[in-house]
Amino acid sequence: MKVVVDMNKCQDHGQCVFAAPDVFSMDDDGRLVYVSDPDDALRDEVEEAADVCPLQAIRIEG
Repeated sequence: MKVVVDMNKCQDHGQCVFAAPDVFSMDDDGRLVYVSDPDDALRDEVEEAADVCPLQAIRIEG
């Protein structure tokens, strides 16, 4: 599974961080950082994160 975040759409709301904290986090400047190739065991969390993103900036490939 590959996670892709459109950083042009992302406005750092952080909803994904709550849904999948093992994949998404905020850096010291409040900007989103994420693991682009998380373990497949985290798929449900990542799908939830994509669903709750207010700007639909998260895409899952594979």
